[in-house]
Amino acid sequence: MALDAESFDLLLSTVQRFVAERLVPAENHLEEHDEVPLALVDDMKEMGLFGLTVPEAYGGIGLSVSQEVLVNFELGRTAPAFRSVFGTNIGIGSQGILMDGTPEQKAEYLPKVARGELVMSFALTEPDAGTDAASLKTRAELDGDHYVLNGTKRYITNAPRAGAFTLMARTGGPGAGGVSAFIVPADTPGIQLGKKDKKMGQRGTMTCDVILENARVPASHIIGGVPGQGFKTAMKVLDRGRLNISAVSCGMASRILDEARRYARERKQFGKPIGEFQLVQAMLADSQAELLAAWALVREVAQRFDQKPAHVSDPDVSMRVSCAKLFATEMLGRVADRGVQVHGGAGYINEYPVERFYRDARLLRLYEGTTQVQQLIIGRELLRQD
Repeated sequence: MALDAESFDLLLSTVQRFVAERLVPAENHLEEHDEVPLALVDDMKEMGLFGLTVPEAYGGIGLSVSQEVLVNFELGRTAPAFRSVFGTNIGIGSQGILMDGTPEQKAEYLPKVARGELVMSFALTEPDAGTDAASLKTRAELDGDHYVLNGTKRYITNAPRAGAFTLMARTGGPGAGGVSAFIVPADTPGIQLGKKDKKMGQRGTMTCDVILENARVPASHIIGGVPGQGFKTAMKVLDRGRLNISAVSCGMASRILDEARRYARERKQFGKPIGEFQLVQAMLADSQAELLAAWALVREVAQRFDQKPAHVSDPDVSMRVSCAKLFATEMLGRVADRGVQVHGGAGYINEYPVERFYRDARLLRLYEGTTQVQQLIIGRELLRQD
């Protein structure tokens, strides 16, 4: 699926203006109050941002992955909390239903997601199972025509906003084959939310524990209707999510580089702008070169993702997604560090955006698979190939 070129160009220019004129000016409010203003959330709904990846048949816009990464690049040029309002919802939160759900599940949930009426979160990580997702302990025991869920999910993005969770639980034996994916309404009796996490950065985003104590959900809420497919669903969902995190990383690096260039032109030392000193120019040059390389990689992998059969897991594409996620997020870390360095002492002061982006950027090397996980995926696939 993809939006026609003319309509997509209009959408992209609208997003660019929205970021520049509405979101960037609201960054200080976000940082101070740790919340996204409701007026901006309403604007996001009106723009259709809650339906970017939902097919037109279900009321969404239906972007291809190649188009989605372009939009996420632009959204990366501002505080990540703004995108988080809808990004998790249309990404890992609902992609499992889109990729593997039954026709009835798609018809029930996707139109609500597209309208912004339903916020969905992705509940995989647990206190003892993050990187090792196949070892998750949350249990789902069959009791008649319902499953009874018990366990704790940790660091669940948008959980305080969520109306439903795509939640992984163990219905069978050990390992990946025993994991099933459930659609779990947030108002299900037996679900409690932990206190909101206090994080290093990314103020305005919401994460917390999701605690399940004898929470009953109908057996029909297993995504796709077949137990034991949840781990495969999670991995397919994460492939697309990782590619979009890569695009956001490139957008954030672009914004940081713009801030550093501006400061290098304006700040004077020894009677001239610091941008005239070659060592400052070297930091800017390294950042530009790495940004261009990462962005080219992300776009190339997105095209490959779109070319593979829909909803099919392709190990080679997954390996390339991991390459993009590894390189783009590590690149962002280096660019953010140089951005602070160009600013000198001012870069350590909250008055300047680079201080906030430095903290915000650190998470991207951790979530949706750490850098080390991406290295393992890449290495394993390279050794498997002829």
